[in-house]
Amino acid sequence: MPSFPAGGYVIVFVCAGCGAELTAPLSQVALPAHAHQTYGNGVQLPVLMEPGTFAVESESESWGPSWPSREKGAPDAADVISTHASADGLLPGDVTDSFVIAPGDTRGTVLIPEKSSGHCCGLDGADGPNMACEACGLPVASRIDDCSLWQAVWLAPNAVHRQAVGDPGPTPLPWADATATAVGTPPYEPITSWGGPGFGLYHWWSWSPRWEAAAGRALAHLLAASGGRSVSVPHGLTADVFQRALDALLSTDGPTLHAALAGPDLPAPDTDADLLLVPEHPQTGETWAPARDTSAYLVPLPLGVWLWLAFPEPHLPADPPPQVLPVELLRDDPPSPRPGHLFRIDAGVFRHTLLRLPTACDPWLREVLENLPTYVRTGLF
Repeated sequence: MPSFPAGGYVIVFVCAGCGAELTAPLSQVALPAHAHQTYGNGVQLPVLMEPGTFAVESESESWGPSWPSREKGAPDAADVISTHASADGLLPGDVTDSFVIAPGDTRGTVLIPEKSSGHCCGLDGADGPNMACEACGLPVASRIDDCSLWQAVWLAPNAVHRQAVGDPGPTPLPWADATATAVGTPPYEPITSWGGPGFGLYHWWSWSPRWEAAAGRALAHLLAASGGRSVSVPHGLTADVFQRALDALLSTDGPTLHAALAGPDLPAPDTDADLLLVPEHPQTGETWAPARDTSAYLVPLPLGVWLWLAFPEPHLPADPPPQVLPVELLRDDPPSPRPGHLFRIDAGVFRHTLLRLPTACDPWLREVLENLPTYVRTGLF
């Protein structure tokens, strides 16, 4: 992932055709693991990015909207890009990277009516860029807000540039500060969907879509590092998330590899750990690494998910035994809702990650990918 020059900059994105500003001032953060997740059917997912932030997806990682270099009847971004690439304040790395922002951070853009493809509740960007620069008409972005998709605006890599605003910003937070200011991501949450009783909105509690996506990426790394050998993870919530899939996908022959949680504020990991589940920095996306050298494979997790696994927050059981708490206390502080099914890993994120790891060509991993539809039908994913 490209980074800012030393210290980073607050930037705005500008049109490659005319130089008009297209966004509010933004700061770079890590690309969320769930950036391209498709979740459920008719589900209303929230905005992907926090206000005032953007993330970068390199060409090698891309699986988002397609970006035709020329739109019929519109200026050709490839023709104008060289004119503006050397302008003062423009930063390198724009042509092959996609950028994602919150819809509310766009400026000076208009929707393109004939590019309004979608499934049922909004826009999905399948027809290519559906937003144009208001000043010159160049297609510059795709707004995504259809059901079951995270709401976002993806800026076309060949139609925008980054332009620094003011002096360099602060350096990324050290791990201690990043951990202290982060908020854990709860493993389950209320889900909102269309089509319930009365054909309106309805809600239910389920495993968090963020967790399912994070687990999909992490499971791909766990499998790639295992070489096909069995892997055990710590008991508790970590096992609830990963162990069922690991047992189903890996051989039971031979010695078992051991995975452990490691990261800021945790004791040094055991020297016999073969894999370490560690956080990634929320600003840079860099994976935490122990101070001492280790041969253990580092498996990345979003910081909010890792925090909940490493330091689980107290909660009441879903079905407390009789007389554990007085009825009046249960009324005032009700038990935490729990999902009605076992944890399922996001198949799309898993597949996308695994295909981009060096070991994806191993025959046993190709077999896992070929059988992925079967695993989905059986509820593993």
